[in-house]
Amino acid sequence: MSRSGRATGASKQDSGAFALSKSLYNLSLLHAPREPLADSLSGVCPVCKASGYLDPNMQFKINPTCYHSMCDTCVERLFGGNKGNNICPVAGCAKTLAYRNFRRATFEDLKVEREVDLRKKVMKIMNKTEDDFETLRDYNDYLEKVEEMTWNLILNIDVDATWNKLHRFEALQKADSNAATTKRDAGKTGGAKGTGQKDDGADLMFRGLKKYVPPPKEPPFDPWGGYNITPQYYVLQDNYDVDWYARMKKDSAHLVGGHSLQDYCDRALREAFGGFGVFIEDEIAARDAPSMSMDADVGTEHAAAAAMSGKEANMDDIF
Repeated sequence: MSRSGRATGASKQDSGAFALSKSLYNLSLLHAPREPLADSLSGVCPVCKASGYLDPNMQFKINPTCYHSMCDTCVERLFGGNKGNNICPVAGCAKTLAYRNFRRATFEDLKVEREVDLRKKVMKIMNKTEDDFETLRDYNDYLEKVEEMTWNLILNIDVDATWNKLHRFEALQKADSNAATTKRDAGKTGGAKGTGQKDDGADLMFRGLKKYVPPPKEPPFDPWGGYNITPQYYVLQDNYDVDWYARMKKDSAHLVGGHSLQDYCDRALREAFGGFGVFIEDEIAARDAPSMSMDADVGTEHAAAAAMSGKEANMDDIF
């Protein structure tokens, strides 16, 4: 099978992609430090040296702070109850662990577990979609920058600077989505914030990113769907100075069962004035007006001629 040659002038690295892909490609060739994350879940606790072979019910837990595994007995003994936070008991690790963060590992390889957790954290912040960009190329550039920051965290390269950039981007997103609240708070504490330096996020701007447009405010619910039910020819009053109406208001026989005299008056007036919006003469004029269609005029003439002749029409004769 013959292979097609590379086009003239194409780059020999990374299939001729642009500079950002080259940097990401070089970053992916790096290897993580040889420092072990944990004693793999092989069945031996690195703290108490208990073996899962002797205790089949032993379960191992990890803490995402350092990803060192230990048996659940050691977790309860060192961190459970009211002991609070404590230093990791694994030799060489001085990180402070919290009891609430311990959980069972999803993957057997703890490096994969750590990478999945980091990607979840990054994607929770960098959650832009293709619809947020003007072109597909701009969206692909954004994805490559996100992947570059993710690999920096995985390989422990510029970790503090990368997390700082992610937290700043998250703060800018919240500020854009809550623009009205931010302006109101700035007006209340304008003197205090005026001395500080505002983060404009110039280094966090992505090419082709659309400006955030808040969704329109939903109108109040209208059960009539915008249809106006206000009567046009009468006004319903709260009370009427009529003898029989005054007696009915005091008679309990007319008020039992939740009966409303207001509804009775509304229905009576609606039935009395219901025909005021119907004008027969306008309908007759519209009916007698000549039609704009020529076929309709021809059909009307033939129908009038047949009616004047007094003869029965032969429905079988197509002519």
